[in-house]
Amino acid sequence: MASTLEIKNIFSLGELFEQVQLQKIFPDGKTFVDCTPKNDLAFIRERYEAEKNDREFDLSKFAYEHFQEPVAVSSNYQSDISRPLDKHIEMLWDVLTRQPEAVYDSTIFLPQPYIVPGGRFREIYYWDSYFTMLGLQVSRRFDMIRNMIDNFAYLIDLFGYIPNGNRTYYVGRSQPPFFACMVNLLGEETGPDTLTQYLPHLEKEYEFWMKGADELDDAKVSSHRVARLPDGSILNHYWDEHDGPRPEAYRAEIILASSTEDKNTLYRHLRAACESGWDFSSRWFKDVNNFSSIHASDIIPVDLNCLLFNLENTIAKAYEISGDMEAATKYMIAAENRKKSLEKYCWNNERGFYFDYDYVNSAKKSSMTLAGVSPLFFQMLSSEQAHAIAKNLEQHFLKPGGLISTTETTGQQWDAPNGWAPLQWMAIMGLRNYDIIPLAKEITKRWMNINEKVYRDTGKMMEKYDVVDIDLTAGGGEYKSQDGFGWSNGVYLALKKWMEESA
Repeated sequence: MASTLEIKNIFSLGELFEQVQLQKIFPDGKTFVDCTPKNDLAFIRERYEAEKNDREFDLSKFAYEHFQEPVAVSSNYQSDISRPLDKHIEMLWDVLTRQPEAVYDSTIFLPQPYIVPGGRFREIYYWDSYFTMLGLQVSRRFDMIRNMIDNFAYLIDLFGYIPNGNRTYYVGRSQPPFFACMVNLLGEETGPDTLTQYLPHLEKEYEFWMKGADELDDAKVSSHRVARLPDGSILNHYWDEHDGPRPEAYRAEIILASSTEDKNTLYRHLRAACESGWDFSSRWFKDVNNFSSIHASDIIPVDLNCLLFNLENTIAKAYEISGDMEAATKYMIAAENRKKSLEKYCWNNERGFYFDYDYVNSAKKSSMTLAGVSPLFFQMLSSEQAHAIAKNLEQHFLKPGGLISTTETTGQQWDAPNGWAPLQWMAIMGLRNYDIIPLAKEITKRWMNINEKVYRDTGKMMEKYDVVDIDLTAGGGEYKSQDGFGWSNGVYLALKKWMEESA
């Protein structure tokens, strides 16, 4: 076995990697990049070059001979549906826990134990983890919350940011920046000094998202994840350091780009959409029914900028606690400026909702998405705006099983008819922030009911749900729906607690 210090980048194997992925030796493109090499990669490549032209060469046999296929999380776990769902979730925490261990595959080592989502997702994911922590808080597993935050702090120190997940093929992009939310969540239990403890990491993450802001002017309106708008204000968009097909989705993206002239730009937009966590959704398309019209990196997302507003305010609060009011004021001003710019460019007063903004074409996007509830969640609105958003949620998003992600039905997994736990949570808590309790409770009841129904039918918590026809299983996307499932577990427990406390 190779040294634990050697990173196993299977996607660096050139022709061997390409052929295994293009020929679908493993049906799920993520499987191969998660495999454990049985020998040193240089040796495997050498054997491939020596054998590939043999008349009887079998690529599938070669792949299984030299690579160990990964096992799905909780694949051997059997549910007992006679057990209440909350008790089932409490037991699942241990099933979904991973311990620090020597790395022989593409996993990036983490020093503390952590929770993974489940199914094909055998590694930690950035934004998933905040919603998982909501349930860990209810379960009073504060040590695990701190462990996971410490792992993210470790990744910030290692890379300057938190990658999409702790896999080498995710390096180059992050995910929605919920680290400040995690630190604030832990601080609810451990006190305000928690913010100052993680202040260096909060600032490093902020520097990552704001990289290139000082370079922008009338001639250069975008750099990395920042864009300069016509009035000179700076807002953020998603991006990726790389512009090739993602290793974990190599075949699908090669096919998608086959009829496109500017393949590298397409790949960059695909990767930017993956950084958003909404992979994929028509919110990133020019034509809602045309996947290849994706232009995610051209878009100022409402939710991303609300998260950065929260990050700025959290850093300001940490400096205030530490007694540095000059630094605190700097970040408070930045947060206020972002709030004003976001309202100017993303709020549609006639429609009473927030929309993403296409900064390349200087126009608001027309599709309604649940990203529009983020200002509710971070309390950035007037009461009138909040009630306008609530009216839109009730009229356009509320379905028998909860809220659809967008009002478009496209076959993409982050569109209708699917609903996702993190978006339900942000909408429900956002409504609660503005005392719009009846609608918040109605969404909660419908979401919890579909969680409980699927659990009774299957013994599982799922990654996403069909909230339009609650007798169907959610679908869409580049992989089948996964069970486990970290953020669904966390949100269910937190919502159950809220409903009990507010009864």
